Amino acid sequence: MTGGPTNQVGFLTDDAVDLGGSPVDAETVVQALLNQATAGQPTAIGFPGAVDIDYTPVMPLFRQLFNNVGDPATDPGGTAHTKALERAVIDWCADLMALPADDRWGYVTSGGTEGNLAALHAARRRYPGAVVYYSQAAHYSIGKILDIIGAPHALVDVDERGEMDYQHLAALVGWRRHQAAIVVATAGTTMTEAVDDPARIDTVLREVGIDRRHVHVDAALAGIPLALDGALTLDESSGVDTLAVSGHKFFGTPIPCGLVLMRDSIRRPGRHIPYTATSDTTVSGSRCGQATAMLWYAIATHGRDGHRARAARARDLAAYAVEQLDAVGWPAWRHRHAFTVVLATPPPAVARRWLLATEGQWSHTICMPGVTRGQIDALVTDLHTAIRDGVTIPGQRRPPQSATVRQHVGAGGP
Repeated sequence: MTGGPTNQVGFLTDDAVDLGGSPVDAETVVQALLNQATAGQPTAIGFPGAVDIDYTPVMPLFRQLFNNVGDPATDPGGTAHTKALERAVIDWCADLMALPADDRWGYVTSGGTEGNLAALHAARRRYPGAVVYYSQAAHYSIGKILDIIGAPHALVDVDERGEMDYQHLAALVGWRRHQAAIVVATAGTTMTEAVDDPARIDTVLREVGIDRRHVHVDAALAGIPLALDGALTLDESSGVDTLAVSGHKFFGTPIPCGLVLMRDSIRRPGRHIPYTATSDTTVSGSRCGQATAMLWYAIATHGRDGHRARAARARDLAAYAVEQLDAVGWPAWRHRHAFTVVLATPPPAVARRWLLATEGQWSHTICMPGVTRGQIDALVTDLHTAIRDGVTIPGQRRPPQSATVRQHVGAGGP
């Protein structure tokens, strides 16, 4: 290793962590990682990860391997697993979303992408010749997954605020009415946190006459908050067959993880693996038991009421952020249900300081649980200072996606 572990701006260098040269001071590198993350946290408000739950009590579990290999219903050999906690997490989330108790299945995944893959793989096996429909605002993992499973697909337009264009969906499905349809709805799109309406999707499929259909909801960010409101369910009338959520977003687990839920009747059973003494039903074989323990801990220590209060505080802060940005004249808006605040992309001097997700002329900040008014005030102050220094306030430009705005339940105003 040459010199210190960080460069002039405080980031670890490749030379500092190279394992092929001089001896590495591992403890110094770990401390540098912690310092780097801590220094950046006050201005890192552009990506969805809650920071208000303290997982310190779970950390002793990291002294050894906890492997939740195989199906959550079958315990592996040995005692170092957290399958009992996993079953509790599955049941809590399934109950929250009104998934029928006699027709439910799920497991803790490595994240939203694995959850989407498990769900779409099940849908593809259910309807091998189906066409998959997903919107232009869907998560990037959807296109990647469709390449992996080799499914034909069609892109659906979105409206001005990121929600699926149901008329365009009807037209696309109508052209292929002889084929089964798998539709991916998004509950919390990446840039605007728009929510596609499963009921409207179900209506489209019924009106077109698609009997062989499967609706999957990618609810990575907004799934749990919406379910706490009763706005997202998996009951018999929902028309939804599968759903995936992330654990490291709303629950803020320090390990990426997630959960996939589906109707047990739509999937194929796995085969028993003598080597692991479990059934092989999950996409990944070995799975992190500590991630499950963290999800369980977050649910056990807060319950429905606690998490409902967390969501309410986050939405209140998002509304406050829009008010403050409006007060200095900086264009901003949000959906009524959203933690996400969409704002005109800040000037370079401000953008360099703040970690905001950006797509062309628009950026966003996400008021996840744990983000503070102080952080919002600091961002607004930087923008106000830039305006005083001569930066031109952007005009009221169109939001990230282009199409015609339609008002409906779930879409909020600026």
